[in-house]
Order: sequence, then C-alpha cells, then structure tokens
Amino acid sequence: MHARTEAASETASDNPNSWPDDIFGILRRFDVRQVPYVPDAGHSQLIERVLGASSMRGIPLTTEEEGVAVLAGAWAGGQRGVLLMQSSGVGNCINMLSLTQIFRFPFLTLVTMRGEWGEFNPWQVPMGSSTAAVLELSGIKVLRASYAAEVREVVEAAAGQAYNACTPTAVLLSQRLIGAKVFTK
Repeated sequence: MHARTEAASETASDNPNSWPDDIFGILRRFDVRQVPYVPDAGHSQLIERVLGASSMRGIPLTTEEEGVAVLAGAWAGGQRGVLLMQSSGVGNCINMLSLTQIFRFPFLTLVTMRGEWGEFNPWQVPMGSSTAAVLELSGIKVLRASYAAEVREVVEAAAGQAYNACTPTAVLLSQRLIGAKVFTK
C-alpha cells in the first residue's frame, strides 16, 4: 500500500497517539458545548482541538472545583459540558462534587492520571493512588483507559452514562497512556 494511502486509511484507533482525536469526536457527537479545564500537558492535544472548534467553548480555570460549577451552570442553561483535569485536581473538587448528587445534572470528567506509571514527582503519588476511590466515595462512577485502543470505547460508554442516564462519570486516562512526565533542567 502506498504510504499516503496508508496514512489516509489509518483510523484514530490504529494510531496510538490519536486518542485525543477519538475523545474530541465523541464530545462532538454528544453535543458537548462547554469544556472547562486546568491547563495540563496530558490534555494539551484535546484542549487545542476544543479551542479550535467553533461549536465548543474552552474555559480555562484557576482551580478544578470551578469546573464542577461551570458544568452545573451549563446544564441549567441547556448545554452539555465536560471537565478536563489532572488526578491531583480531583482532591480540590471534593466538596463541589456533591453538586452532582444534589442537582442530578449530567457530569462527565476526563482525568489524566499522575502518581502512577513512571512518576518522578513524589507529591503526585498520594492523590494519584486514591483518585478512583475518592471519586467513587463522592458518588462518581469511574471508568479507566490504560491503552490507546480502549480510549474510544471507554469514553463513549462514559459519555452515554453521563448524558443519557444522568450518572456522574469520570474517565481516568492512565499515566501509562499519556506517558510519564520527565523533569529536565
């Protein structure tokens, strides 16, 4: 097969680096309009796609718990949203996550994990080790993707749960998937 034809026929799932594109496509299919985020290298490709889309509004946050309130407001205003954050930000959201139970609005968050696969920063390990449990104790259904080939299926299931069944849902995007950060001087 010619290289150009091969590249053109390659689907997002075939390319292990295209999982952010898979997620972006799912968000568009579910008519997600508001995307609050705290800048994060693990979400950088997805954030770039959101910022370039006229149908979505990327909303930079100063802290992750603001994103829970933004999603509640988006829903009250007739729009869907998704919160992008890192596992360390989950700890900042504990009190605000109660809104998902009180107001029963569709809540979806995509969490890039730290503190696991090849982590260099010891400060990331405690929250990274307890992220799933913290979310579950807060009433959030947790799904996980560790490999590029499963991202599309996991995010699709999570979006269906969040937006169709009104089940607060988090997808943990493992550090193995996003890659361990490397500290350089």
